[in-house]
Formats: sequence, structure tokens, C-alpha cells
Amino acid sequence: MNPYSYTYSEPHFNLYLAQETGGWRRYTVDFATAHPTHSEENNTVRGEYLEPKTDGDIPLVILVHGLGDRSLIPCRALARSLVKNGMACFILHLVLHSSRMSPKVRKEGIGVLTPEEWFESYRISVIDVRQVIDWAASRARINREQIAVTGISFGGFISAIVMGIDKRIGAGVFLVSAGNLEKIAYLSKTLPRRWGYHRTEKEFDERQEQYSRYLEQVAEKGFENVDTSERGFLTDAMTFAHYLRRRPVLMVNALWDEVIPKQAVLDFWTASGRPEISWFPGGHATIWLWYPFIIRRLTRFLSKSFRR
Repeated sequence: MNPYSYTYSEPHFNLYLAQETGGWRRYTVDFATAHPTHSEENNTVRGEYLEPKTDGDIPLVILVHGLGDRSLIPCRALARSLVKNGMACFILHLVLHSSRMSPKVRKEGIGVLTPEEWFESYRISVIDVRQVIDWAASRARINREQIAVTGISFGGFISAIVMGIDKRIGAGVFLVSAGNLEKIAYLSKTLPRRWGYHRTEKEFDERQEQYSRYLEQVAEKGFENVDTSERGFLTDAMTFAHYLRRRPVLMVNALWDEVIPKQAVLDFWTASGRPEISWFPGGHATIWLWYPFIIRRLTRFLSKSFRR
């Protein structure tokens, strides 16, 4: 089963010039999702596109935010820095952004989402990113061999899944993110209280053993060829980690992250083949106090991956 497959159609993206400087242009963008749902608000994908005024082919970095609109702030900061270094940037507004939420979810919060709606949120988000890649391939100025995905927190989960299943992604950067959702929820200092997650130690251990057996089968047969009644396994970045081995990946994590536990980070890092990783002294949000160092690290990594 591959929940992230979709029917390809010629990309039709609407771009509206929103800002222009001496070195780059910024557009607001919208397009129809290839995976519509009963919620009409979900079905129009929104985003922002920044393109440098440089000659020749340019690489593209797709930036994927975390839960909540505030996580767009670091995405926009990263995009402005990267476009000044000659890289185009597409900031995708996920289905969990307020502009795409149903009135009920916007009013009551994402905690009211059902397991089915959470599954669909992952599914739509991954497909939306893949549609951006389709569009990039049709845009003359973008070098289709130089496309990267950069995700923050929840956006890191989505980015890892996309990179795992779509070989058109040439490099990936995952910030304050990891894999093994069950472990994240069980060991996190904030999520059990916020999301009402409750498992006994025995239940957690049994679940981890079940997931470990599933991952062994995926590594042997491929995730599309392994049947599972646990659809949550298909929304876990850890399921796709072995597809990232020997590919350009950078992880950026916080030493004292109160949301993403270090054990889950190390699990994902090991499963991904121990890619480059940088640790900064801070928490899930306060890591951005180190922004000048983070953007320097990220720019250097992407430039190396794109051989610029």
C-alpha cells in the first residue's frame, strides 16, 4: 500500500507577484491539491515562492513548516537568506495551516482531529510537496536535478517521507525533527499532556516490538509490499529512514528539545545511515536563537549538495 501515490496532471499553479527587490521576487501561490477531501478548505494549496534574479539554472528548496502558523516565521527567514544565495524557495502552507483548516478545527484546534483525519493530513501534505516538485520540473529556470526539501518539526516528518519515496529530491534538511512517533509521544515532555497520549510501559514496549518487526519487513520488501493494519506506521518518518541512506541529509536538533526526545532523534539518525547532524543548545523553539549559525550550516550543506 502506498497512500502517497496520486494521479499526475499538468501542473497549474497561480502566481501573484507580492514583493520585488533588487535581487529577488516573491510570489503568493495557489493550486488545487491532487488529493481532495470532503473539506473544501483543504483542497486549495497555498504557498509562497521566492526566486532570485540571477542568470542560468537555479536550485529549488521546498520549505515545509511545522504545526501552527507561527512555524512559518523561521521558514520565511530561511527563504530570505537562501534566495540571497541564489536558491529559489517554495514555502508550502500545509493542510494544518489556518488558511486551509475547516472552521471547526480552526476554532477548537487540531486536537479534535480524528485518527482518520490525521492520516489524511499526512497524505495530503506529502502529495502537495510532490506536486510542487512536478511544477518545478515544468519551470524553465529551475534545475530539476537540484531540488531539496527542508522541514521543521512536523514538516520534518513530512519532508523525510517525501524524500524517502521520491527520488527527485536531491537533498534533505530536517530541523528539530526525528522519527518513531510512538517513542516521541511516549518520551516527550509536552506531547502526552497536550495530546492526551496515555500508554503503560508494557503497552509502549509491545508497540515498539511490533513496529520493529514491521521495519524489518519494510527494509527487506519495501513499504509498498508489507501489509499492516497499523496505518500510523505509514505516517512515521522512521518507516522511510532506510531509503535516505547514502543520500545527502542534514539533521539539525536541539540539545534540550522538550517536544522531540533525543532518543527518537538518535533512532532516526541511525536508521538513516548516520547522516550529518548538528546539535544546538536550546529547546524546540529557542533553537532559533542560534539562527545565524543554523543558516550558515544549512547554506553550506545545500551548496555542497548542489555543488555550487
